[in-house]
Amino acid sequence: MMSQMPQPTALSRCPSCEEPLEAGDRFCGACGYDLSAVPAPPQDQPTITMNGASARPPSAAAPVDWPVAPEPASSDTPAPVHRATDIRGTDSGGTELPHAPGESAGVRFDRPSEPDEYPLAPPAGHPPTDPRTADLDAPAVGGPLCVACRSGSVDSDGYCENCGHAQPRERDHMEQELGAVAAVSDRGLRHHRNEDAFAISSTALPDGSPAVVAIVCDGVSSATRPDEASLAASRAAGESLLAALPLGTHPQQAMHEAIVAAAEAVNSLAEAPPAQEDHAPHQNAPACTLVGAVVTPSLLVVGWVGDSRAYWVPVDRDTPSARLTEDDSWAAQMVAAGLMSEAQAYADERAHAITGWLGADAYELEPHTASFKPDRPGVVVVCTDGLWNYAEAAEEMAEVVPLDAAARPLHSAQVLVGHALDGGGHDNVTVAVVPFPAPSQGAGSA
Repeated sequence: MMSQMPQPTALSRCPSCEEPLEAGDRFCGACGYDLSAVPAPPQDQPTITMNGASARPPSAAAPVDWPVAPEPASSDTPAPVHRATDIRGTDSGGTELPHAPGESAGVRFDRPSEPDEYPLAPPAGHPPTDPRTADLDAPAVGGPLCVACRSGSVDSDGYCENCGHAQPRERDHMEQELGAVAAVSDRGLRHHRNEDAFAISSTALPDGSPAVVAIVCDGVSSATRPDEASLAASRAAGESLLAALPLGTHPQQAMHEAIVAAAEAVNSLAEAPPAQEDHAPHQNAPACTLVGAVVTPSLLVVGWVGDSRAYWVPVDRDTPSARLTEDDSWAAQMVAAGLMSEAQAYADERAHAITGWLGADAYELEPHTASFKPDRPGVVVVCTDGLWNYAEAAEEMAEVVPLDAAARPLHSAQVLVGHALDGGGHDNVTVAVVPFPAPSQGAGSA
């Protein structure tokens, strides 16, 4: 039987670098220290450490020849002070460190002071000027001026080059008037951008009679790029109607085809990459709602998908007004199923959850169209829920529509947008006002 050799006490940390060790380690995995050559414990008391670790063993290198401070001549004379530069710098083996000629071998504490500021060099070809005091270039002729300071030009990102003020976007507030039709759209008071869009136009039917068109779209905020969706849908629907009506297509059929064209335009946005984002893993398909009206001298046609609405308001307010559309929404489904009254359904927090929209992820496209033959003059109010949230019932809408709306459609649209903003402006608000019957003056388009 082999005799048992005495084994050294197992170490938990490397004596050289204090790296944690495992049982059976013969060398430190961090610094390569030979763990079999455990130094003898020192005879004096160990130095107290601040972190609780054992003091490192004394180095085997030759001791450094430290300068010895002489004893003071008297108790009243302080001992001389030795600077760090008086100490020879050596490596771990005691060899003197190399240094530049004329430079002390010790650590340098006499480096030149760093400046508090580092001035930036001016661009090549430009004199060193302070932009805060430099004279500003005059804005380019015809270029936009800042709405805040009225002196600086606006850069391509929409900010003033003088005061840095962000300029309002073009779609924050839009107004358009075209003969017998007008529309106004506003960002509202709570949203950071306007996700509504509209298109108004007029054309001539084959018999020469006029046809006036108004399309209003509301981008679905929970979808990706809703502002692009509403703009694409309104343009596509308007162009489709302007192409079909002069050919003799019945306005109701033309409205159906226009909604289909709008849906295709919105669907195509889902196939194109986002213009502003390189990587958007959680994006969904752009989507919007649509409501439109075509007014002729004898016929009124509306079409819609979603919860944007059209109202009929007669000139004679003693006769009843009416809502011409039915929402594609949770509230409308509850009312249609007889599960809730209209007041209960629209008071529910789920009321505005839409069940129909234009977009690639819509369940199926169901364009709604309706045709009317009013027996008296009036106006058609085509709007997003940013307006009808503040005048939901037909009677409420009639109360806020000015009495001279048929004669002043732009003013009436401005008043209706103002009513929504005065009520809180919680959403984008867009409204088009179309007088009925369509006037018989010359047709145009826009």
